[in-house]
Amino acid sequence: MTLQQEIVGNAMQMAVVSLNPGQTVYCEAGKFLFKTTNVTMETRLSGPPGAAQQQGGAGSGGMGGMLRQAMGTAMQVGQRALAGESLAFQYFTSQGGEGTVGFAGVLPGEMRALELDGTRAWFAEKDAFVAAESSVQFGIAFQGGRTGMSGGEGFVLEKFTGHGTVIIAGAGNFIDLNPADFGGRIEVDTGCLVAFEEGIQYGVQRIGGLNRQGLMNAVFGGEGLSLATLEGNGRVILQSLTIESLANALKKAQGGDKQGPTGGMFSTHAG
Repeated sequence: MTLQQEIVGNAMQMAVVSLNPGQTVYCEAGKFLFKTTNVTMETRLSGPPGAAQQQGGAGSGGMGGMLRQAMGTAMQVGQRALAGESLAFQYFTSQGGEGTVGFAGVLPGEMRALELDGTRAWFAEKDAFVAAESSVQFGIAFQGGRTGMSGGEGFVLEKFTGHGTVIIAGAGNFIDLNPADFGGRIEVDTGCLVAFEEGIQYGVQRIGGLNRQGLMNAVFGGEGLSLATLEGNGRVILQSLTIESLANALKKAQGGDKQGPTGGMFSTHAG
C-alpha cells in the first residue's frame, strides 16, 4: 500500500502523512513534528520487522530465533553508530481510525517521496532519511577503500530496500538527472549528491592532475581535490546547497570565517 503523504512548504518543507487504521510509519529520531491523538508513538532500537527477518532468516522461532533477532538488532545499531546515524527509530501507528503525522528534515531545503517496488534499492547521503512505511527496510552501505576515503560525504550511504514509500530530505533545491541523458556520466561536487537508484555506479575522481592547473582547482576552486562521478542509467537527485557551504556562510556571518580567499584544500571546515 502506497503511503498517503503530502509535502508542503517552500524553504523548509515538511511531509504530512495520512495513516489508515493499523498502518505504521517510522522515522529517524529527531525528524518528528506532530501527530493526532489516535496515533501511538513508540521508540525502538531495531529497524522495521522486515529488516529483522532478513537478519534472522527462516526458522526464527524459540530461543535461537530470539538470539538471532537480538544479534540482528545489535548489528543494525552498531552500523548506525559507526555511520554517525541516530541509534533509534520512532514508530507511529494509527489506532481506531485514520491518523496524521508530520515530519521534517533538519536543514532548509526540499523533501522527496521515493516509491520502491522491490526491484531497485535507493541510496542516499547520510542524514537524508526522514520517514518510511514499515515495509521499507533501512540499512547502511559503506563505500569501500579508495572511493570511500576520497569521497568524504559519500563514504557512508543510507540504503533503502523493499516495497513502499520512503521520504528523504536535503538542503536547498533538488534537481533530478539521469547520467544516460548526458553521455552516461556526470561529475558533481561530493556534497551535492542526495540520492541515486541502484544501478548507478558511484565513484570519486581527482580534479585534474598534479600540475599547475590541478593545484589551482584544488586551492582556489573551492572543491578540494576530488569530484563524485555517477555513471549508468537511473535517477540521480542533487541538491543546490551543500552542508559545508552552509556552515562556511554561517561562520562568515558570525565573523569566524577562517577559510579565507583560497577555500578548497585549505578550508578549516572539519565536517
